[in-house]
Amino acid sequence: MVQKAILGKKLGMTQFFDEAGNITPVTVIEAGPCVVVQKKTLSVDGYEAIQVGFGTVKEGKLARPRAGHFKKAGILPRKYLRELRLENIAPYSVGQELKADVFAPGEYVDVTAVSRGKGFAGAIKRHGHGRGPMSHGSGYHRGPGSMGSINAARIFKNQTMAGRMGGEKVTVQNLRVVKIDPERNLLLVCGAVPGARGALVRIKKSVKAAR
Repeated sequence: MVQKAILGKKLGMTQFFDEAGNITPVTVIEAGPCVVVQKKTLSVDGYEAIQVGFGTVKEGKLARPRAGHFKKAGILPRKYLRELRLENIAPYSVGQELKADVFAPGEYVDVTAVSRGKGFAGAIKRHGHGRGPMSHGSGYHRGPGSMGSINAARIFKNQTMAGRMGGEKVTVQNLRVVKIDPERNLLLVCGAVPGARGALVRIKKSVKAAR
């Protein structure tokens, strides 16, 4: 369980110079504004969470149940709808806006997003396998190698082989918040975060102490 979290959109990477002239690689995230659409309570739903919406979208592009859900809450339709499991949801109310200033410079956050898809990849690129000799006499260069099943006459589960690479849910932990621009809802975090430009990201207060 986390203390605070927000949804955002990855805008890209850039450089940030502090007052001492030190350069820091940062990822720029448009964090919010998010609006609380619904509160999940222990008595009704069996757990506590807040449901937040992020991004603008035309009502005609939403399915009727989704559009009705926003209409019931009296909130304009949002493109994304996600739940945030927080330690205490009492301070939140339906219709409340969450902006980038929920975090402060110097805090550490965990960022979750779907990683960039890389298509079908071989075992060397996907799992870091070694290759065979590259001389002309070798008939084996970038194959998958031995499968380790001599007498089983089958391939065991979880064998590192070629396949689809990327496009998975990834969380990067302990990223330092370098700067916040509350007027434009921009959050600058040190380092890289998963996902392509424009990807939906979830930012939450780090669950581990910073190193």
